[in-house]
Amino acid sequence: MRYVVGYSANARGYDAVNLAVALARGHNASIDLVLVLPEGSPFSGIYPPQAGYDEILDQQAAEWLDEGLAMIPDDVQARAHIRRGDSEASVLIDAVADLGADLLVIGATSSGLFRRFTVGSVAGSLLHSAAVPVALAPQGYHRTDPITRYSCGIGTRPGAQNLLTFAVALSAVKETPLRLVSLLTLDGENEEDAVNAATVRAADAMAATVSGVHAPIPEIVVARGRTIEESVDRLDWEDGEVLLIGSSRLAQNRSIFLGSTANRILRSLPVPMIVVPRDYVPEGTSQTSANDPSGEAGQS
Repeated sequence: MRYVVGYSANARGYDAVNLAVALARGHNASIDLVLVLPEGSPFSGIYPPQAGYDEILDQQAAEWLDEGLAMIPDDVQARAHIRRGDSEASVLIDAVADLGADLLVIGATSSGLFRRFTVGSVAGSLLHSAAVPVALAPQGYHRTDPITRYSCGIGTRPGAQNLLTFAVALSAVKETPLRLVSLLTLDGENEEDAVNAATVRAADAMAATVSGVHAPIPEIVVARGRTIEESVDRLDWEDGEVLLIGSSRLAQNRSIFLGSTANRILRSLPVPMIVVPRDYVPEGTSQTSANDPSGEAGQS
């Protein structure tokens, strides 16, 4: 497997590198650091560039990439790339395609307490257009040990088989524990019926997932609260955990669109999130459902 990291020589870039290492160690994956430089344009601040400007910029970028590579331990294979373009998001999407990557890892900014996410402009563009899963590292993410558990968000509507197939595939590589999570917003009426229905739905989704995969039997958890944010807060999260969610039903086939529920989850989530494109099927598996594959967590 191969992971592309949208790298920058700042805290956001360091967070992304750490998450990429943690994910790669669990899947024997290699890492490609991609640093995007602005492309010369008549509309840029310096045009035409002063003599030697591009050479100086390339030299500085190479030094930044060397710093990023130095963060990656010897047991993870890594490469570095300098790319140019007007749009960082578009350049990263092209790099993923050119390198044949399976995952794009980026850092998210945060303006709140407890490492809550705030999605910047580049991350926002990627979360509405990428064709491979996108992993977001929260601010201050420092873990580089392998992931200890995957949580998979199962929405309240049927049809989460493709998302669950991806989750099972991740879990199976190193037999990492997996739990299926439903987030419910309840007003006190018929709570038990709603919880029971969500539990049955998650069990049915697991039963309908591709068979023959040797993975740990997942735990099924239903979190309830007055809001999605409260439901997320009431869950127990491990430091080494990652949440997997599907794209909104507004997404085009095999692309990401971060829906309103996922945005609300991000406000309270203390661990990394991986957003999986609609209709995404991991290499080596077969598509199991074509009805409604998004499975966006907590949708009601």
